[in-house]
Amino acid sequence: MRRDTFLKSFAALAAAGALPLTAHAAANVKMMIPANPGGGWDTTGRALGKALQDAKVADTVTYDNKGGAAGALGLAQFVNGSKGDPNALMVMGAVMLGGIITGKPPVSLDKATPIARITIEYNVFVLPANSPFKTMADVVAQLKKDPGSVKWGGGSRGSTEHIAAAMIAQKVGADPSKINYVAFRGGGEATAAILGGNVTVGGSGYSEFAEYIAAGKMRAIAVTSAQRLPGINVPTLKEQGIDVEIGNWRGVYGAPGITEAQRKALTDMVLAALKTPAWAEAVKKNDWTPAVLSGPAFDKFVDDEFASLRATMSKSGMV
Repeated sequence: MRRDTFLKSFAALAAAGALPLTAHAAANVKMMIPANPGGGWDTTGRALGKALQDAKVADTVTYDNKGGAAGALGLAQFVNGSKGDPNALMVMGAVMLGGIITGKPPVSLDKATPIARITIEYNVFVLPANSPFKTMADVVAQLKKDPGSVKWGGGSRGSTEHIAAAMIAQKVGADPSKINYVAFRGGGEATAAILGGNVTVGGSGYSEFAEYIAAGKMRAIAVTSAQRLPGINVPTLKEQGIDVEIGNWRGVYGAPGITEAQRKALTDMVLAALKTPAWAEAVKKNDWTPAVLSGPAFDKFVDDEFASLRATMSKSGMV
C-alpha cells in the first residue's frame, strides 16, 4: 500500500472511532464537581481524575467545583456549558437525585448523559466528643421525647444522611416530618459544625470523618450498611434494632448532546480508570465499596432510584 493511501486510511479509521484507544491522543478531561472542596464528591472526582491519567486515557484533568443545592447548581452549569463536549464529566450520585426530588431545579439530570456508577459508600453517624449522648440509643430516646430537639447535621437536603435520619425517626415511632435537619453545602462545613458541637449528631460517608473518629474528636455510633464495614468496629443500625439500610452511591455523567460513539468512548475511559492501581488505592483509603454499573443497566438503575427515593421521601414528609 502506498504511503499516502495508508495515511488516508488511518485518518478515516481514527475519525470513525475504529482505532483502539491507545491509537488516539489522550483526552483533556474537564471534571465538574458539583460540591465544595473537601466532601465525598470532591474526593471521588479528583481520585477518578488521577486514575484517568494513570490509565493514560487522559493527558490532563481540570476540576471545577460548584457547590450548592445538592449539586443542582453544578448540574446547571455543566448542562449549559458543556453541550457536545466528549471529554466533559460530572460527578453525581444519590445525593443529587434526592436534591432534585426536593428542590425541583430548572435543569434536570436527564439533560446530561449517563456514563457509570462507580462506588457506594455507607453513612456513619457520629456525636461530638463532648456530647452528653454516648450511643444511638441515647439519641433515639431523645428523638422519641422531642424530635425537634435532636439537631441532625449532614449534606444537602435530600442527601442519604437526611433520608436516613427520617427513616430512623419513622422506624422508632417518632414523627419524621418533625426532625430538625441542618443541611450543609459541603463536607468541610458539616465537619466544622460537628467538631464545634453545633449539631447533636452528624452523618456522612465514613471516609470524611475517619481521621476525627481515630483522633477521638468524634464518636461513631452507627453505620447504615447491612453488615459492619470491614476493619471498622462500628455497629450497624440494624444491630441496634433499627431496620434502616441505605447507601450513598456515586457515579459520573457526560455532557448533553454527545453521540452514542462518544458516550461509549467516555464510558470505556472511565472503566479503564477503575482498573488502575491509583483507583484501587483510593478505594482502599476512602473505604469505598466498588459498585460498577454502566450502559442500559445504569440508565435503569437511576430511573429506579428516582422512584424509590421519591416514595421514601414522600412517606417521610420531605416532599
